[in-house]
Amino acid sequence: MIREIVHYDAPVLRAKGREIGPITPAIQSLVDNLLDTMRHARGVGLAAQQIGEALQMAVIDITGVKERPSKMWIKGKPVDPEAFMPLVLINPVLKPTKTKIVSHEGCLSFPALTLDIPRAQRVAVKTRTLDGGLFEFEAAGLLGRAVLHEVDHLHGRLFIDHLTAEERRAIREDLECIKRGEPIPERSSKNES
Repeated sequence: MIREIVHYDAPVLRAKGREIGPITPAIQSLVDNLLDTMRHARGVGLAAQQIGEALQMAVIDITGVKERPSKMWIKGKPVDPEAFMPLVLINPVLKPTKTKIVSHEGCLSFPALTLDIPRAQRVAVKTRTLDGGLFEFEAAGLLGRAVLHEVDHLHGRLFIDHLTAEERRAIREDLECIKRGEPIPERSSKNES
């Protein structure tokens, strides 16, 4: 079922998700809702908070995204990330590298806003699976960025939190438009001062 995606300033986006216990039919249904909603919105990732559920769960699917390659390793060996999509993260634990890279990033809870965000170049992930097992992998490229972005959501952190105070001031008007449910004005027509 396609759910409504909550937008910036909804309190649930700042909520730390509760850990998920047993995988119940309700949890499986929520995963299906997340996947349906993410695909309908044409996103590559969606966290439970973004559909109003403060839980430690997110979904990712980078299938077919060629212009921003993804890399994945299991037990140190490179694998095809698309073979593991869609990816369901349940109670994930991350260990990011200290080396960061800046790249363009958007968020379904911030319609039409894209920003250059610094993120770890590579991230090690431990996550539960829907069958109750443990899945460990490393990710880089778009997949690594999507994992870091979605897991931030699970802890009430938003991509705008990675901006400097000056960068936040520069997008203040855009954020106000999102809060009001209005389109963001064209950047070329804005005064940059």
